[in-house]
Amino acid sequence: MTGWWPEVPIVQAPMAGGPGGPALAAAVAGAGGLGFLAGGNKTAAALRAEIDDLRSRTAGPFGVNLFLPSADAPDGAALARYRDLLAADAARLGAEPGGPGPRDDGYGAKVADLLRDPPPVVSFTFGNPAPDVVRAFQERGTGVVVTVTSADEAREAGGADALCVQGAEAGGHQGSFRNHDGPRLPVRDLLRAVRDVTDRPLIAAGGIADAGAVAELLGLGAAAVQIGTALLRSPESGATAVHKAALADPAFTATALTRAFSGRPARGLVNRFLTEHDADAPALYPDVHYLTAPLRRAAANRGDAGGVNLWAGEGWRAARDAPAAQIVADLARGAR
Repeated sequence: MTGWWPEVPIVQAPMAGGPGGPALAAAVAGAGGLGFLAGGNKTAAALRAEIDDLRSRTAGPFGVNLFLPSADAPDGAALARYRDLLAADAARLGAEPGGPGPRDDGYGAKVADLLRDPPPVVSFTFGNPAPDVVRAFQERGTGVVVTVTSADEAREAGGADALCVQGAEAGGHQGSFRNHDGPRLPVRDLLRAVRDVTDRPLIAAGGIADAGAVAELLGLGAAAVQIGTALLRSPESGATAVHKAALADPAFTATALTRAFSGRPARGLVNRFLTEHDADAPALYPDVHYLTAPLRRAAANRGDAGGVNLWAGEGWRAARDAPAAQIVADLARGAR
């Protein structure tokens, strides 16, 4: 295994939007796992500041995740229709829907900055990075991981050092190369399918919440497992108070994949906003993300769990308020 591979086969999901910051990544690294910083939805300068912060907290290996630029074709009319449908939410919250933002997530600037001072690992979501980008990182000693959601995507990601195999159970965004509504395999079936087409190390992701699941997935050929939702209620998590509370609230009884908040399929707790807008949200990322962001912020500030994206995997009921290091240690028992 490569030099950046963690001592304990537990990888922290990056979790963009606040949860996956330096405190959580450092805690996971300190427990022997691989902590990750979420580079999505922030500038290159903001990401660099988080890297510097993380390095001040730990000397252990860590990863940085980047979103590939959106391939969705702009559609102003569809976005305007969705904006109109959000009028009642905006009025209730006293907030206006957001305007357009960069569609490439500052990808080029982030790649350039990371190549100047590379982290131990870089991972990519929403696509397959260009071969020259992969080689450039590898030449600097940085491990490259690509998120895949099908065997076909695994074949496309031929240059990566490892693959994050993300099943349908995973919380947050599905990391598929294309913004589609096609069938999605659960992690156990996906792991078998990807194992048939590659011999590279595989990181299994999707609804993993206990040591038994860790042991099972390692037994099915995963070299490590990725956890996200299990860490959301930890004190080191940067998740909002309303998000943490919702994960423990018995009023929430299910998760679902939805485009309502961002324009890309993402799994979260079923709440009012998801129920009311899921059927109408266009497949436009990150345009819908920018459109709903002010409404979500306003709802979070009000403690309104019905109006925010409560990303959660199917194992969300096992999420607990405990130190991240303890959660990693408990899950790692499945690797023994």
